[in-house]
Amino acid sequence: MSDTHIRNATIAVLVENESGVLARVIGLFSGRGYNIDSLTVAPVDDTGRLSRITVVTSGTDMVIEQIKAQLDRLVPVHKVSDLSLEGPHLTRELALIKVSGQGDHRVEALRLADAFRARVVDATTESFIFEMTGNAEKIDAFCALMKPLGLAEVCRTGAVAMARGARGI
Repeated sequence: MSDTHIRNATIAVLVENESGVLARVIGLFSGRGYNIDSLTVAPVDDTGRLSRITVVTSGTDMVIEQIKAQLDRLVPVHKVSDLSLEGPHLTRELALIKVSGQGDHRVEALRLADAFRARVVDATTESFIFEMTGNAEKIDAFCALMKPLGLAEVCRTGAVAMARGARGI
């Protein structure tokens, strides 16, 4: 790849679960003008001692390498892994999607939700809330189809990602 080609990167970071770690990671991005497209973080071990941060960002290969190197230098970081380059991986998001509508729009929203495997988690006479998991493109496509049917609100978790097979962070 050339140094000017922009690529997306899904970076998993294993860190100590302590106060201020997330602020330091975000500060690293904002201080250098790097954009964060998605950010998720949660404890991942029995003791709550370790957290996993998943960051989706974009940049040239050189910029992504700089981001990884700078993340790796943060003191509470145990491991940095660029899942985008290290082999096959799965990326998923959770979304709650509210659609308000009447009559045929409600029927069509339910039909499309079934096709996309979205689950109705709340229903009133005026609206549905669908729960959906999948990659960002699937959620984007579902939301685009819901716009003319009364898309009212969307809430997304951001991406979580994991390497396929025995490989781990």
